[in-house]
Amino acid sequence: MVTMKKVFAGLLALTMCIGMASCGDKSAKTEDKKEPDKVIDLKKEQMAVVEEAASKLPEIELENSTIKWYAHYDINPGNGQVTPPGLQMFKDTYDGKIEFVQTTWDNRYTDLAAKVMANDSPDFFPASDMDGFPKGAIKGMFEPVDEYVDLDSELWADVKATSDSFVYNGGHYVIPIGSAPDYVCVYNTKTIEEHGLEDPATLYYNNEWTWSKFSKMCLEFVDADHDVYSLDGYWYPSALNNICGVPLIGLENGKIVNNMERPEIAKMQELMYELQKNEVVFDRSSNNWATRGDGTTGEGLGTYLTLFIPVGLWGIEDTPENVKPFGDVEAGEIMFCPMPRLDDSDTYYVSARVEGYHIIKNAPNPMGVAAYLNCLKVCATEASEITEQQLKEDYKWNDDMIAMREEVYRLVNEHPVYDFQRGVSSELEKTMQDVNQYTMHTGNAGTWSECVAENITAVDYLIKEANDNIGAE
Repeated sequence: MVTMKKVFAGLLALTMCIGMASCGDKSAKTEDKKEPDKVIDLKKEQMAVVEEAASKLPEIELENSTIKWYAHYDINPGNGQVTPPGLQMFKDTYDGKIEFVQTTWDNRYTDLAAKVMANDSPDFFPASDMDGFPKGAIKGMFEPVDEYVDLDSELWADVKATSDSFVYNGGHYVIPIGSAPDYVCVYNTKTIEEHGLEDPATLYYNNEWTWSKFSKMCLEFVDADHDVYSLDGYWYPSALNNICGVPLIGLENGKIVNNMERPEIAKMQELMYELQKNEVVFDRSSNNWATRGDGTTGEGLGTYLTLFIPVGLWGIEDTPENVKPFGDVEAGEIMFCPMPRLDDSDTYYVSARVEGYHIIKNAPNPMGVAAYLNCLKVCATEASEITEQQLKEDYKWNDDMIAMREEVYRLVNEHPVYDFQRGVSSELEKTMQDVNQYTMHTGNAGTWSECVAENITAVDYLIKEANDNIGAE
């Protein structure tokens, strides 16, 4: 069987569209989803692997085999996507079905609170956006998972430490399948070649993918007069900050901490400010605050006008048609690598998120959720080779992409950077949106010392308020 590093590099990203920051919204994909007959079924040999793996499932008898998934995107495959092995196992073993209860990104929590209050709770909710904990526990929207999943069992032993990072009042509030990269640095190989730049993946494997190399490439590439920019997307500020290994908002010993005054962050943010003084970032303010073009993730890479887009792997783990904004995957144009390391550091830190789920308060079928998640976890250890086949055969990934994907997952499990700024409160999340963009704001960037002076009091107040609710000392 393959190791967990390859598991995490495979199964889950085909199961969920994850890692979406507050300004990003993938709901359009759900709305445009094609008819179910466009779903690609598992091949005969893949089905045999799933059937064999199912023998490792814990014994559970379900009175109800339908579970209600609440999110702004559907985890049922569609639009030419392949059937994930975990979902196939759930269907085959329990006659399981996932009912999609749709909401919107902006109204997820408001709508969920209303459903919980009205005793109309769905069953489970994504934890991978990193914005549900601890606020979902504090506000009574989620409930502890310990009654439904034995996190001390052999099946879940390898993620016990991860689950322990999401504890509130003694209960675990996330069922984790593993850690995953929140952002990778996606680029178009044709753009790199035509501009005579060094290939970032090659630089990484040679341990030369540093901030100085990255920033030099950005400066050489940008040409605002011809609409050519080095960075685009919604997530580059967070992706670049976490290069230093310290999140803006951390969680230590059950207590939320504000790291804005840490010297590592101050150094990184000043580097970001110096880079943006050269206007390397596409000016979203001129495009109704959307990314280049119509705001589709990846726009600008496929037209060779953008150099880098930091984004989750979910952005390119899709059909060739759906990833066209990034480039022609079948022609080998799409590639990625970790974000660079600092020149004086030996470590490539990776922005991390948990691949996992919350059980909603008063969920009608929590044991059905447990059965489905057991299927995901079993497939993660017993059937993950299917994912590589799917990536190659159905999504047309090449060997270089597969190898780099495994490498990034290795890094995220060795050097993860978890940032909880979206998970404390809506007030803190809104404040941190300004903080995140401060040193790279298009047309109006400021120094980090100015940012701290303007925002530290408000951030400290909101964190103290949350810690008081948690009961942290």
